[in-house]
Amino acid sequence: MLDSLFDFPSKSSPAAIQSTYLIITTIQNCGEASPLSIFFYLSQTSTANKSHSQHIPSSVIINPNPAFLITSSAPILDSWIYFLGAFSVIPIYCWRTGKGLIGSLPFSLFFDVYEGSMGSSEVTMATGQLFSKTTQALFYNYKQLPIQRMLDFDFLCGRETPSVAGIINPGSEGFQKLFFGQEEIAIPVHTAIEAACAAHPTADVFINFASYRSAAASSMAALKQPTIRVVAIIAEGVPESDTKQLIAYAKANNKVVIGPATVGGIQAGAFKIGDTAGTIDNIIQCKLYRPGSIGFVSKSGGMSNELYNTIARVTDGIYEGIAIGGDVFPGSTLSDHVLRFNNIPQVKMIVVLGELGGRDEYSLVEALKQGKINKPVVAWVSGTCATLFKSEVQFGHAGAKSGGEMESAQAKNQALREAGAAVPTSYEAFEGAIKETFEKLVEEGKTTPVKEVTPPQIPEDLNTAIKSGKVRAPTHIISTISDDRGEEPTYAGVPMSSIVEQGLGVGDVISLLWFKRSLPRYCTRFIEICVMLCADHGPCVSGAHNTIVTARAGKDLVSSLVSGLLTIGPRFGGAIDDAARYFKDAYDRGLTPYEFVESMKKKGIRVPGIGHRIKRGDNRDKRVELLQLFARTNFPSVKYMEYAVEVETYTLSKANNLVLNVDGAIGSLFLDLLAGSSMFTKQEIDEIVGIGYLNGLFVLARSIGLIGHTFDQKRLKQPLYRHPWEDVLYTK
Repeated sequence: MLDSLFDFPSKSSPAAIQSTYLIITTIQNCGEASPLSIFFYLSQTSTANKSHSQHIPSSVIINPNPAFLITSSAPILDSWIYFLGAFSVIPIYCWRTGKGLIGSLPFSLFFDVYEGSMGSSEVTMATGQLFSKTTQALFYNYKQLPIQRMLDFDFLCGRETPSVAGIINPGSEGFQKLFFGQEEIAIPVHTAIEAACAAHPTADVFINFASYRSAAASSMAALKQPTIRVVAIIAEGVPESDTKQLIAYAKANNKVVIGPATVGGIQAGAFKIGDTAGTIDNIIQCKLYRPGSIGFVSKSGGMSNELYNTIARVTDGIYEGIAIGGDVFPGSTLSDHVLRFNNIPQVKMIVVLGELGGRDEYSLVEALKQGKINKPVVAWVSGTCATLFKSEVQFGHAGAKSGGEMESAQAKNQALREAGAAVPTSYEAFEGAIKETFEKLVEEGKTTPVKEVTPPQIPEDLNTAIKSGKVRAPTHIISTISDDRGEEPTYAGVPMSSIVEQGLGVGDVISLLWFKRSLPRYCTRFIEICVMLCADHGPCVSGAHNTIVTARAGKDLVSSLVSGLLTIGPRFGGAIDDAARYFKDAYDRGLTPYEFVESMKKKGIRVPGIGHRIKRGDNRDKRVELLQLFARTNFPSVKYMEYAVEVETYTLSKANNLVLNVDGAIGSLFLDLLAGSSMFTKQEIDEIVGIGYLNGLFVLARSIGLIGHTFDQKRLKQPLYRHPWEDVLYTK
């Protein structure tokens, strides 16, 4: 006769109780000869609880001595364990906290009571090997290092195909370049889980690197794909209610969940999940590049790495290792994997590393007692030091917190020892126990140590090799004006913060980035004046006109700006460099204005910087006057400007529109700035003029106006421009 005690929370609905009764009836029909006795224990006395009693079928027999307890109250759970645990092993489970003691029943039943729903599943998941040398995975939320480590492990194991078939990165698609040995490969990137599964039907492992906020939703989406068999959830802190739903769905559909809060798992010489086992050096040291004989399961990913190393020292190494994760509700349990290892012929012995908190280890105890495991088990439950603290201690994992005596490491170790596992007296003795058990298997002829093989050499990344001093490689770009490698960017060695703190302006930044030095304030002020005066010259000049037409065609800002900038040249704004170059050459050679102008005329070259379509000798360009006034007031010398004025005097004698224009003024004055500041050599001045620095001022300045014209047309919502017929001369 199976007696059961059910404890419902006060908010449980009548539907929940009725669903429970249906499950109980199903259990009874599965082989119980006697009527099923049930005791409904209501945690809180309330009107709601009293109303629930109306929905309990009259056929239920009330029995105060239950043999099956399911409760929502942790204190009630502990009380029943204390009262009955020493005398009778009964199935006890608290669905709210996930704690419980598994009883000796012909089956195991766990279920949670939700509002209006009841779900159930068997504890034991599908048996057998999870991974092989042909296993492929889909990687969710692109992380370069874990994927590259998986691919390097593939190469180390001699796999013919990469273990990562595709990457799922919501919001982006295309390819990611990675290395498979010495070969660079392109792994497809998909925006959605469904699309990735359809594109890679042979990939049956889903490695989820999403944050705890989205890990549950993406994992559930993966579980619902028919091609996905195993889901590994790396994130910790996934809401427990979400995790329980994932577990229920996975078990109902014969799928496996590893995690949450896991580093993953590894099958030596075949396949590994993400960062499992750490670096390639650690993998080689732990002999994980070829299969051994040991099945290993742990809650902790970090301790897994430690145990891989320990096991490799005293045995022939790991065959498969799993870290189930440290959350309260792991997707698969220690006993799940131990039972699975028991069905893998290549696994000759099993090593288990548990920890205090929860009751997971007791399911392993029960499996050992029932003879479900016929291979040697070496186990240790960490956390024995918790007894040294006066109060309850929360260790690193969410589940590593003792909720009572039975959840302590000491109690679990004792229970495992009594059930037949080899349990050492301390963690320090764990290695010795593993060694002793393995050597005994070898002596008895039950296993033959795997022969050692030499793994291939993993090509080293160039960046790593350079840092270690193993190789040297030429650079592809040289930069002398800025550096962004430190805590903050620098311009010609000057930190960004210093520029702001000193109140420097745009002219100072230009002097640092263009001339690689801090120029005197009058120089940087002159640069700023040039920028301000050349920012715009109305909508009718060619550059502005092109920008306006492009903007009205509906093009974007950059297209409109570039359309205007492309008109800058010898006939529009591009004469500053030529003016400086010719004025400097004539002055340095000692030519008179007459000799200079006439020699240019003989060559068929118009004098750059001289002439204007609108301005005349009696209507000078105000911008030129402002620049000349500033220079005469602040510059140490204006010899080149004065020479340009003398040239203007001569050209005005020929025509009233041959005035010194803004290009000529800026060109000549910039020569005075470079020469008068005593900060540039003659060679540097010639180089600056030859490279085109001075035209750069006009390009920078006019970009401001062209951007303004673009915004103006967009703001005014101007239609597509069409030139009027009457403004065109049609002729043959």
